[in-house]
Amino acid sequence: MSCPVTGLGADRAEPFERDAEGAVQLFGAAYVQDPYRVFQHLTRNGQVHRVRFPSGVNAWLVTGADAAAELLQHPDIRKNHDVGNPRWRAKASIMPEPQHTRLQSHLLHQDGEVHARMRKLILPAFSARAATELEGRIADHADQLIDGFPDSGGLDLVPEYMALLPFRVLSLAIGLPPRLADGFDPAWGKVVQPVGPDDPWRPEYERLLRELEAYIAEVVADAARPERSGLLARLVRAQAAGSLSADQLSSLVFQLLVAGQEPVTHQLSTSMLALLQHPEARADFVSRPEARSLWIDELIRYDGAFALATWRFFTVDTDFRGTRIPAGDSVIVALNAANRDLPGGDRLDFGGRSESVAQLKSSRQRRSSHFGFSAGPHYCPGAALARSQLAWGLGRLFDRLEGLALDSSAEPPSWIAAVLTRGLKSLPVSYRELRR
Repeated sequence: MSCPVTGLGADRAEPFERDAEGAVQLFGAAYVQDPYRVFQHLTRNGQVHRVRFPSGVNAWLVTGADAAAELLQHPDIRKNHDVGNPRWRAKASIMPEPQHTRLQSHLLHQDGEVHARMRKLILPAFSARAATELEGRIADHADQLIDGFPDSGGLDLVPEYMALLPFRVLSLAIGLPPRLADGFDPAWGKVVQPVGPDDPWRPEYERLLRELEAYIAEVVADAARPERSGLLARLVRAQAAGSLSADQLSSLVFQLLVAGQEPVTHQLSTSMLALLQHPEARADFVSRPEARSLWIDELIRYDGAFALATWRFFTVDTDFRGTRIPAGDSVIVALNAANRDLPGGDRLDFGGRSESVAQLKSSRQRRSSHFGFSAGPHYCPGAALARSQLAWGLGRLFDRLEGLALDSSAEPPSWIAAVLTRGLKSLPVSYRELRR
């Protein structure tokens, strides 16, 4: 429950509430709608802050760009949940057994040699070359979805397009057969939410978790067939050869299916909203299709799908940016706060409108050092494929929907109430004509 600070010397201008211990509460309607007001205030007043999440988990939040870059590559930082102390595990590490063991040993929770070995297995499927080879099929799938739109009028882009395209592309990238792709239930993505043992929704959460685990077992069994190819088949063969444990295999499949597509859905929605709200940037994006892929990084920097990074822990008590952080306490990087602390700040800026593609490529190299894909050893392995999906997914909408605009007669776009991610629940748009 919200507990405004009284008698603690709180700044009355703060755009958030604090709990009784003074921790910033990172939840509530105002925060979900515009977290940047909170991030800006925090960054202006320091780079490390004590925060509290809806589940009751406390953490240290890092907000500045310099501090984020240092933290993400700090030699004493780990991702493995075993490093977290009992206070953190009591409220955050709450997936029940046996699912916790079988599904929580993926890349995001590994360090060092184990992380490097697992990462090496999946990188070829998400390389820049692989992403380029898929671009034609990405465009085809985008067009297939758009073909189902009304000839004119409007619709909600999130359920009709943005929630569908990324999973289709992911299925191509990892070698998931159409039969199994059609059987994936998007509701299974809810199992990554922190649902405590006493939460009224806990029985439904555990039901979805059991269903998802059964589906993963079916995916693994199918990928083991001799005629199968693609990433899933290679992972099954790696497990048979001893490069992965059975739990690591199931966990990697879990990560690919649940984390491999939802962030792209959210980034499509935030990027489209940004373009529709910034006429000059939209005009550039529409008129220069050859440059679209070069502007994706600026859209991610401006409003990224990962507002916060996932849990990290110091292995030893550490003085970081003037704050003493105990070993095993959770440390979170506010990726979107760090991005707005980079050059460009709160502006969406594609650069000079008369720049050549060569100049834009040079500019992209300067701009692509944002934190939207994290940094350091846990830099997102799917970054190249995500960029291709965004460039083609957004581009085909503008190419085929004449007069695309926010629907002024509908309810305003609504944001999901999530802890780590940022995206839209709805994005109602209107258009004059669908170009067939």
